[in-house]
Amino acid sequence: MEPTLQLALDFLELSRALKCAREAARAGVTWIEAGTPLIKSEGLEVIRALRREFPRAYLIADLKTLDAGRAEFEAAAKAGANCATVCPTDTDSTVLECIEAGKNYGIDVAVDLLGLRGDAAVEMARKCEEWGAHHVGLHLPIDEQMRGADPTKELKHLRPKVRIPIAVAGGVNSETAAAVVKAGADIVIVGGAISKSANAEEAARTILRAMREGVAVATDLYKRASTEDELRRILAAVSSANVSDAMHRSGDIPGLFPMQPKTRFFGPAITVRTYPGDWAKPVTAIDQAKPGDVIVIDVGGVPPAVWGELASHSCLQRKVAGVVIDGAIRDIDVIREIGFQAYAKIITPTAGEPKGFGEINVPIKIGGVLVQPGDWILADDSGVVRIPKGKVVEVANRAMDVLEHENRLREEIKRQGTLASVTELVKWEKTIVEKLGS
Repeated sequence: MEPTLQLALDFLELSRALKCAREAARAGVTWIEAGTPLIKSEGLEVIRALRREFPRAYLIADLKTLDAGRAEFEAAAKAGANCATVCPTDTDSTVLECIEAGKNYGIDVAVDLLGLRGDAAVEMARKCEEWGAHHVGLHLPIDEQMRGADPTKELKHLRPKVRIPIAVAGGVNSETAAAVVKAGADIVIVGGAISKSANAEEAARTILRAMREGVAVATDLYKRASTEDELRRILAAVSSANVSDAMHRSGDIPGLFPMQPKTRFFGPAITVRTYPGDWAKPVTAIDQAKPGDVIVIDVGGVPPAVWGELASHSCLQRKVAGVVIDGAIRDIDVIREIGFQAYAKIITPTAGEPKGFGEINVPIKIGGVLVQPGDWILADDSGVVRIPKGKVVEVANRAMDVLEHENRLREEIKRQGTLASVTELVKWEKTIVEKLGS
């Protein structure tokens, strides 16, 4: 089949999904998927609404059926879906039942190979081809995308081994769509790169052009990091608030304040534990820091100062990104003048003495938050957040996802008016019974 673009509407609100679908349809998108979150939130009324709005579109109900295949596929077909999805389990019974129901009710069956890789995916795809499924889907789940995975390798393994059409989903954007088609995808499923765009029509048109012309169209969004360079690109774009949201609204280090307006720095932590007024170890840490590092100092939140102008000048020489001090800093006028980035708890003119107590690159606690050597710190005018070093790629990718969602919401608010009205906030409030129970 000719490569087809399928729009995945993974909203929670039908009204927002319809707006996005209208924009994408103007660009020429004819395959529209009611995503799993949308169907779970709004039910099969989504399919009915899409069918009324787009009578000639090919509609996919992304049910991800695991049981009761006949009932779910019958319901999707009668709601107006052209196709629905089923996921394999340890037995083949549900997939087979969906294919039988599909024949009976005139609905295509897409088998989502979610969780299957390598030869296991090939084996299932061959079975689906034999049984009469319409197509199979190589689906890289969003939780794997956030860890920097890529579906192209699996596609190249599967494509030569089956004749059945293959759909590919998993972070595809205007830079990667052409490569996915070249690797053998018949159906390119795109969610966020269209649905999170401020202009879904323009985004869909760009991706269609990339697929048809075999070109990569550069984008700054909808890309996930796997290398340190990509990680730094993302952290340069997101805010501390985005990062906190990505960590389930956690990670902030309270009680510290930026030393100048327009504060922004990030990098892996060089940790220092010292004693009140003893600035020897904080200064020594500068010599151990690499370009782009952040020095994080635990001095118990008390004065006198363990940091000042000369330490800041030294950091600029070493290209240290910034310093975070649970304690006191001085020489703020000069630090602001030279543009060095700093967060601290206290400003004082009084310094201590370099006695040499303390340790470098040991676990410390700042504002009650444990910071390990190598954890990543991001600071801006809203605050300081700490990202565990073992999760920094995932958290950065999730923070970018938060930013992308907000970009779309911002544009919808401009058109419609308020955050509450766009997100239908009242629908998500607790019920009266829950309120009374609490």
